[in-house]
Amino acid sequence: MSSTIPQPPTCNIELAERVLIGFLKSETQRIGMTKAVLGMSGGIDSALVLELAVRALGPENVLAIALPYRESDPLSLELAQQGASNAGCEFSVIDISPLADAYFEQHPQLANGETEAARLRRGNVFSRLRMTALYDQSAAVNGLVFGTSNKTELLLGYGTQHGDMASAINPIGDLYKSQVVALSRHLGVPSAIIDRPPSADLWQGQTDEEELGFSYDAIDALLHAMVEQRLNRDALVALNFTPEFIDLINLRVQRNQYKRRPPLIAKVTGRTINLDYRYARDWGT
Repeated sequence: MSSTIPQPPTCNIELAERVLIGFLKSETQRIGMTKAVLGMSGGIDSALVLELAVRALGPENVLAIALPYRESDPLSLELAQQGASNAGCEFSVIDISPLADAYFEQHPQLANGETEAARLRRGNVFSRLRMTALYDQSAAVNGLVFGTSNKTELLLGYGTQHGDMASAINPIGDLYKSQVVALSRHLGVPSAIIDRPPSADLWQGQTDEEELGFSYDAIDALLHAMVEQRLNRDALVALNFTPEFIDLINLRVQRNQYKRRPPLIAKVTGRTINLDYRYARDWGT
């Protein structure tokens, strides 16, 4: 990868702050809710969403929850608590170990995650159990689950369907990872969280960039050129992106389109949900 590729995208952080806070406030109120629940991983994405949430709804209306497994990095829990303390909202911990272990007992091939496939399946189990708990807690407080997946992750399909990709509303789904970092610094997310190598903490020692094989800055720069500027392959090569890198990222975006769309419904009537039965506005309550 050439060192002269474009820089990752930036954003107007003051404008982004106002827009996203207004989005969370108006969309939550639109359906008659006042509270929010979100999972805290100890990472920058959830910490940023938490800061936006408390500004939109008030810290008394936001519940931050850490959901560790017994093998999770203790630093994740420590940073999750630090993020909640910084935001000034309620924080709780739900240990998903008994839930996951009960499932693994019925599927011994997942117990140790010795193969890459088993490790991936274990990670998906953890992610979906966490979201199960979050949605239950949102029902308990009559609130909404706020999403924490950024645009880079969504484009790459770097997430679990019905797991960390699930939410009622998502304030950062149109922000690339580099923009998440910039906005997090602006809103005062603790530096220990910002500077920590991004990790979904799906297994010990896991980091996003090592698993992806490239830095987020390089991926963001390419995705921004591909998606926002709509540059073709030749134009991307002219910007010093290698053909191999372009093809790999483009393939990931294409292959993971299914994760970004609602479930497909077979059309058998005249007006099918999400096909013909669509409206430009949301009624609310």
